[in-house]
Amino acid sequence: MTSAIPETRAVLLPGTGSDEIFVATVFAGPARAAGIEAVTPRPPSGDQLAVGFLTLLDSLAAETPLIVGGISFGAHLAAEWAVRNPDRCAGLLLALPAWHGEPAGAPASLAAKVSADLVEREGLEKALSLSVAGVAPWLAEELTRAWRRHGTGLAAGLRVAADRPAPTVDELRGLDIPVGIAACTDDPVHPMAVAREWAAALPRAVLRETTLTALGSDRESLGRAAVEAWRVSHAS
Repeated sequence: MTSAIPETRAVLLPGTGSDEIFVATVFAGPARAAGIEAVTPRPPSGDQLAVGFLTLLDSLAAETPLIVGGISFGAHLAAEWAVRNPDRCAGLLLALPAWHGEPAGAPASLAAKVSADLVEREGLEKALSLSVAGVAPWLAEELTRAWRRHGTGLAAGLRVAADRPAPTVDELRGLDIPVGIAACTDDPVHPMAVAREWAAALPRAVLRETTLTALGSDRESLGRAAVEAWRVSHAS
């Protein structure tokens, strides 16, 4: 049986245009197996996406330090909060970081802007039908549910995520906390090179590789990779 970790609560945030249901599917089981409770809050609406999540983390960490993390933009926000609150962060669980510093021409940033433009031009349902055409069935299912749940706030939330800087490499170097990073070797939107740069910068980071192919058949594969990496970092 896996031994429990003293810090027993992790707040996990979703990626751009995603939702807390997907984050819970990815992380809840692997976290529970490590003795960690996964807390997966619903995304704030529209242009409140980033400030709402950061304010929530401030509130949840008022009494005890938190493990924080997330997927893609959620990983960025978790690391941003940790940079601001290193004494209140017990560790990071990061999946699929997409850039560091300014987004510039990062594929995930460009994709979010294109999606926002499409939603504003065509409306949610037409944009959704165009966006899921030709993608893997599991991803089409996830996008359909999450985009509809974001509703009228979707485009604004996509733009917030697309334009917000992630922590810089220098800021990441200052985070002396256990960090588990998971990335997919076959994901062009979240390049493996970016995950490696984050792992090289963070003093105690451990990186584990997986694939989108594995994620399609087993959502927990991504969460297991991040949690296992964090456990190794925590023990070192």
